[in-house]
Amino acid sequence: MNTQYLIKNAYAILTGLSGDAARSSATDIRIQDGKISALGQLSPEPEDTIVDAKDCVIYPAWVNTHHHLFQSLLKGEPQGLNQSLTSWLASTPYRFRGAFDEATFRIAVRIGLIELLRSGCATVADHHYLYWPNMPFDGAAILFEEAEKLGMRFVLCRGGATQTRGLESELPQALRAEKFEDYMLDVERLVQQYHQPQGNAMRKIVMAPTSSLHSTTAQQFRESAKFARQLGIGLHSHLSETVDYLDAAKHKFAMTPVQFCAEHDWVGSDVWFAHLVKLLPEEIKILGQTHTGIAHCPQSNARLGSGIADLVALEQAGMTISIGVDGAASNEAADMLSETHAAWLMQRARKGMLAVPQYDGGLFEGGADAATIEDIVRWGTAGGAKVLGLDQVGTIEVGQQADFVLYQLDDPRYFGLHDIAIGPIASGGRAHIKAMFIAGKMVVQEDQIPDVDMKELAWQARQAVQLLQQRTLQVA
Repeated sequence: MNTQYLIKNAYAILTGLSGDAARSSATDIRIQDGKISALGQLSPEPEDTIVDAKDCVIYPAWVNTHHHLFQSLLKGEPQGLNQSLTSWLASTPYRFRGAFDEATFRIAVRIGLIELLRSGCATVADHHYLYWPNMPFDGAAILFEEAEKLGMRFVLCRGGATQTRGLESELPQALRAEKFEDYMLDVERLVQQYHQPQGNAMRKIVMAPTSSLHSTTAQQFRESAKFARQLGIGLHSHLSETVDYLDAAKHKFAMTPVQFCAEHDWVGSDVWFAHLVKLLPEEIKILGQTHTGIAHCPQSNARLGSGIADLVALEQAGMTISIGVDGAASNEAADMLSETHAAWLMQRARKGMLAVPQYDGGLFEGGADAATIEDIVRWGTAGGAKVLGLDQVGTIEVGQQADFVLYQLDDPRYFGLHDIAIGPIASGGRAHIKAMFIAGKMVVQEDQIPDVDMKELAWQARQAVQLLQQRTLQVA
């Protein structure tokens, strides 16, 4: 039975919509049957459970479109800490991937999902690529189980590789490629078992080879797109995170990375790529014309020294913009409030870097107009829902799913704000959650998640980190 809630007296409501609709004049929201049934100045009804939102700002719950949850136990790993992407991959995620068993993987997933939920994130698209032949555990089942326990929407981007850069005979089991047929069969199994096609889905499956250039053959890449569309699921992969992608595409295929994807049917409104930091003008044009999406991961891109994607140019070209946190092994604060704060700042910094003096033809001095708070909210909510095919999620409107969060800004970092509505993003930090709803169910209350023992989780994390460290030493 669904509880009917009336949220009263909000200081401000940001909707995830664009233009004048980005802020609602309403102070109250009613939830019925898992949806937003009314917005405005509302009078209580006998069936209402009232939540007082005085001094709170309300945002749509965040939609995280690119994550690697297993990396929640690899934060700040020393060997990879000061490495750029390719050497970092070898130093950290690929060195540790074989050390995970079912128990350590589950702990990593739980930590990551709880970290996200405590930032106000309701929907997670996890690019899960811990797959190898004869795996001893089913990572997909664990991911869906842990998300369901917390009441979160979960999108499994089924990663993996059907080719590697090394000779199979020389590789440990956890680094060996899957057979393409096995990969496709598993995607089909997952779709049958978990996938919900509707716009309010709690579970979705996505075709997601780990790397568009390195993890599969060109022919298999094309076949995977065809098969995904036959199954009615989306497509996702990493692309153009660093200049290595440009070099690899030129060397292997004599074209740009985006040209390669376009040639193999990997563009369109059902496709989104993580990163897209290093794009040529002609590539932006292709992505925009096909309405392909992006998962922008600013903190990971900054930590690895990759650069800053030009979201403004990409959106103007016709792309759908969303935000992801990437893996915690390259982003030690893998939550959506940290991520959106970084996105807001970095878009401005990126534009500012283009400024030149007037005597050299300059027309502006800084980039503070590059992205507003309202832009960031829209990208992190409605944009994310759009790339994931969740058209009933991501905005605060009558008829939409009741996925939203009440931030109570009672920390000194928010004191003195002239416009409290911008606090969660502009001031950064983790805001206190008065209440959070997903599909009309209260999943966080007074900053507490039901049945989660944080001290126990912290102890499990410490034990798991020690275990992973020991296992990698044994293999080395």
